[in-house]
Amino acid sequence: MAKVKDINPFLVNSYISKEYFCDRDNELNILLRNVQSNVNTTLISPRRLGKTGLIFRFFELLGERGDYGTVYVDIYSSRNLSDFIKLLTAAIINKFPERTPVGKRFLKLLKGLRPIFSFDSITGTPQVQFNYQSESDKEYTLQQLFAFVNDQPLPVVVALDEFQQIAHYPEKNVEAILRTYIQQFNKVCFIFSGSRRHTLMDIFANANRPFYSSTRFMNLEVIERVAYRNFIREKFEQGKRTIDDESIDYVMEWTKGYTFYTQSLCNRLYSLRKITLDTVKAECLALLKENEPIYLQYRNLITSKQWEFLVALAKEESVLQIYSREFLLKHQLGTPSSIRRMLDALLEKELILESVSSTGSSYSVYDVFLMRWMQRTY
Repeated sequence: MAKVKDINPFLVNSYISKEYFCDRDNELNILLRNVQSNVNTTLISPRRLGKTGLIFRFFELLGERGDYGTVYVDIYSSRNLSDFIKLLTAAIINKFPERTPVGKRFLKLLKGLRPIFSFDSITGTPQVQFNYQSESDKEYTLQQLFAFVNDQPLPVVVALDEFQQIAHYPEKNVEAILRTYIQQFNKVCFIFSGSRRHTLMDIFANANRPFYSSTRFMNLEVIERVAYRNFIREKFEQGKRTIDDESIDYVMEWTKGYTFYTQSLCNRLYSLRKITLDTVKAECLALLKENEPIYLQYRNLITSKQWEFLVALAKEESVLQIYSREFLLKHQLGTPSSIRRMLDALLEKELILESVSSTGSSYSVYDVFLMRWMQRTY
């Protein structure tokens, strides 16, 4: 395993510590204020903007303070309430290993719920399945899990990542069940995070849904540009690399400051000792070339008209008046009704990103690298 000092500081798919985390001080303060006020948070963010990294950084902050416990649950892979319970159980086991006093108490609780224990064949981590005789058994198991978390000496913050998945469960009463249990426990605070804005808004802002008006909303934006530029420069300098301001500006502009894309490009550049504008542009082209087979596969997954629509968005980078006559004629896209159908389909496939602001909704290609490839290719 590499020593920390040898790690490429531009992490892409993992979180190590605050030394490799850029800014987000305002977001951390908001989360802390919500938790201290015992207020649940709905964290909404496009994919690849650093949502999960922010949660891990916040949990690290709480660990440093020593006044809260934390549990992180990624429910993206869940298909139903049984999967949700399984993932929650695994997260608690991961947080409180069997050898610890708390872990031993949790194992004792599990044994009373008729579990089936196994181990992941690759990671070796413990896995738990439950035999349910009825739907009420599931609800009882879920209630017992939340009660266990609530009974810890310290209050606990539970992050349920990709929470929009519950809207697709076949069980129709999951939201009501979760809302009921969440209201019962005053020592557990929740962060409901996800990337599907419309689904999350429907869950938490629809007066006809159980979670209505039960949380405070946080919309994650790109990292403040000056802070990110300083972070990039600092990490290259600490690694005995040289990079000028012009090159950093190009990186920020080319990646639009979106965390995953900025980190990915900087991660590649870090393999070089001296970074100039020419080397940055060369790495950009190399990156697009490597990803080209993926982008060509995208083209095979949608209709030719949808592809043309994506290309038009890529050329514009961002479109506010998506149904305007000027935009439709410029790119020969057809009628507003046909655009509406294509837009809905591509939003569902997460090939188009909708950004909401006080001026209205703007639309862009979701994948920044795909956008840059389209701009270069067409």
